[in-house]
Amino acid sequence: MSTILRIPYSMLRPIYEKTSFHKSVIEEIHDLNLRPAYSHCRAITRYYAKTFYMATRFLPNQKQRSIFAIYGLCRYLDNLVDEYEDLADNESIDISEVDYKLDVFKRNLSSIYNGQKSDDPILTAFADTLQKYHIPIDLPYLLIDGVRSDLDKNRYKNFQELYDYSYKVASVVGLMTSRVFGYSDENALEYAIDLGIAMQLTNILRDVGEDLERNRIYLPQNELKMFGVSESDLFKNINSENFIELMKFQVERARKYYKKADLGITLLSKDSRLPVYLARYNYCRILDKIEEKNYNVFDERAYLNSFEKFTILPRIFVKMKATA
Repeated sequence: MSTILRIPYSMLRPIYEKTSFHKSVIEEIHDLNLRPAYSHCRAITRYYAKTFYMATRFLPNQKQRSIFAIYGLCRYLDNLVDEYEDLADNESIDISEVDYKLDVFKRNLSSIYNGQKSDDPILTAFADTLQKYHIPIDLPYLLIDGVRSDLDKNRYKNFQELYDYSYKVASVVGLMTSRVFGYSDENALEYAIDLGIAMQLTNILRDVGEDLERNRIYLPQNELKMFGVSESDLFKNINSENFIELMKFQVERARKYYKKADLGITLLSKDSRLPVYLARYNYCRILDKIEEKNYNVFDERAYLNSFEKFTILPRIFVKMKATA
């Protein structure tokens, strides 16, 4: 099985080879067959998830590599669906082709859970991660179901539908990574679900404009109606007062999930708290950026630059000291 990416592997390779801490994270691996697998996943993470990648740099090396493997798996599945949609606009592509590839991936995933080897770098790294951390197979299965739903569902009637979707594509990732982070209390998993929901809601609000280009509207239909915003208004990119009020409502709900998730970070292993706090606060600050743009999410993405991502560190250190 070949790994599907939006960029060729030859472009990814220089990213991890030129990084100063590449040797400490990758070259300490004794199994030479594992090095390129983890390097591949690490490069994918850095290319696609800059905020998340920056946070992982504060993890111990073993945990860092395992997070790369999990992200590589998630990104493969996400790209598989996104690339189908990109090509479907210009070519005659049967959706059954995507289903077939997802089925193949699911079988290969099942194989590595049964101890078989894979020639795919992502599954090779993920299989090694499974040797160290218990990640139930039902979690990546749920993720597969979630990303698959984007092929035939592009509207959500209410928040419950959106929550169920967000659980599969985001909270499940939090549940997988929590096994790597480590925790002292099983309740940490419930809070990981909340953080996944918060981050996915942030993604949705940030990407309203891009999703419209794919005829996707994740904002619940009953809430659009409640605030007097039509689909036509969205496609016309009208940043009306009604839309602004709708966005304020959405932002406030996302922040409530972030606040709930905070209770779980203190339950994680001490060596994992800083990167999770960093990812949590930087992601939540995207909501601040949306507000600064007066909720205009049509023209360009709200994002933090590299400097802004690091400016939160002093606040996090104070937070960690207060909760130690």
